Amino acid sequence: MDSITQAALGASLAGAVAGKTLGRSALLVGAVLGTLPDLDVIIDYGTAVANFTQHRGFSHSLFVLLPLSVLLAFAFHRWRPHLGYGRWFALTALVLMTHPLLDAFTTYGTQLFWPIGPPVAISSIFIIDPLYTLPLLIGITAFLIRGPQTSAIMAGLLLSTLYLGWSATAQQIIQERVGPTLAKEGLEEAPRLVQPMPFNTVLWRVTVVGEEKRVEIVTGFLDGDGPVTVEHFPREPSLAKAATSLPEGQRLDWFTRGFLHYDMDGDQLTATDIRLGIPGAHPFTFILAKYHGDRLEPEPSSQLERPAIGGELLGVLWSRMTGSAEVLCLASLTLPPPGEGCT
Repeated sequence: MDSITQAALGASLAGAVAGKTLGRSALLVGAVLGTLPDLDVIIDYGTAVANFTQHRGFSHSLFVLLPLSVLLAFAFHRWRPHLGYGRWFALTALVLMTHPLLDAFTTYGTQLFWPIGPPVAISSIFIIDPLYTLPLLIGITAFLIRGPQTSAIMAGLLLSTLYLGWSATAQQIIQERVGPTLAKEGLEEAPRLVQPMPFNTVLWRVTVVGEEKRVEIVTGFLDGDGPVTVEHFPREPSLAKAATSLPEGQRLDWFTRGFLHYDMDGDQLTATDIRLGIPGAHPFTFILAKYHGDRLEPEPSSQLERPAIGGELLGVLWSRMTGSAEVLCLASLTLPPPGEGCT
């Protein structure tokens, strides 16, 4: 999740555990601890793919954060010994370990069990969702105004947790809704990603990757009982084969679980993470290699410039989310007239 949300969650948990003893300083400690795992972004691993796939790595591992909590609790106990060591450990462990657990509900991929196992991506909540964050901020504000009363903070934590649970439930409902449509497409067994569109859990995007095509579906809870709109995007198996023959291509394929679009940009072989953003506005496209004649030569990966996201796109998403538009065509990021589909 975004840094504001992680700081708010950390401050709320610290306030709930130690707010009555430490007062407002508990919120500051929790906010700092809540953002600590994301400091891994300052590490340069040498290439764009390495930086992308190592983020949320060791610094988000439960195997690292648990012993770190033990050490930090000792340090904090020496600083403020009137709060017992057990409470300090509960504070540090809760704040540090809920950070990656919350991140795991997003789509990016969190390596909870680094250095073993694949990234975890439940994909039930967007990286920024005001309805998750606002209850935490309201609880913190009430604590700051009223003093060391933790009831508002506890209420904020309860509401945000219930909303997170709702996101997972909503994801399953959408899974069931698109099942018959994917069966007609012959893709019921293909890798599938169901995730919310930006900033909400009302409108959802379903991405399914087959051998020679991928399909995209946008559907939501305000759509009624009408049929879902399916868009088809071609895939190039030969480019996928070439990319996954490269070490960095294999790493990227592992990290994204194969949700990649491969293309040629001149003589450059590129790979785009199609999980993040939306078609036309995917933020992560990597150059993996160049062709010299018929020979593919790998090079240290680099990242293409991110596409700009303007207010017009946000307006399109809002119209589709609220149901005022029946269809959103991802290929063109346009809203066709009522009764018409995507071409």
